[in-house]
Amino acid sequence: MGLEKHFQYPLGRILIFARAPLPGRVKTRLAENIGAQRAATLYTDWLCETVRLCATSALAPVELWCSPNTEHEIFTSLRAAYGLKLATQPQGDLGTRMQAAMHQALQQGEFTVLIGTDCPAMDVDYLASACRVLQAGTELVLGPAEDGGYVLLGARKLDDSLFDGIPWGTGRVLQQTRMRIASIGYRHAELASLWDVDRYEDLQRLESGSKF
Repeated sequence: MGLEKHFQYPLGRILIFARAPLPGRVKTRLAENIGAQRAATLYTDWLCETVRLCATSALAPVELWCSPNTEHEIFTSLRAAYGLKLATQPQGDLGTRMQAAMHQALQQGEFTVLIGTDCPAMDVDYLASACRVLQAGTELVLGPAEDGGYVLLGARKLDDSLFDGIPWGTGRVLQQTRMRIASIGYRHAELASLWDVDRYEDLQRLESGSKF
């Protein structure tokens, strides 16, 4: 608790979902074009940059939620470098895992923001915007992705139905989530749309120097 006084939002939590960067286990669609080893190397780079961005932002305490566990050396080295908390993602689909992590974070603080590791256009201002909206009392905030998903989900409160029956990994995630939010009756805000790196075309876009 002693370090929390240095955060802009000490009662917020930033959660980063990450997988151990093992060849063949991460960025499999991208690996079809560039090979499993390079895909894993790129994933490692993005993971480290995402953690650095969040941990040095001084916005809120950061938790790295790891899969399949917290034992990979990249996770322990990031903990040593930035003093962040490591946690193991529970079993289940993406919705089940996000729900569990966010519920736990909300038991410890007033709001939580959850992100992944492969959105090069996300910066501190984007994260700060999400925190500001939640601090002001809005119940949910979404960071839409160009591919029909989302790159950020923030919450002050959660209804479990928010994650039930969502077609994860498809272009309908954002639309279905918006409909679910409307049915729950939560107030929500949306940030600017960003893009993440899932396919070879996305990598080419990144390597061309474009973040937007």
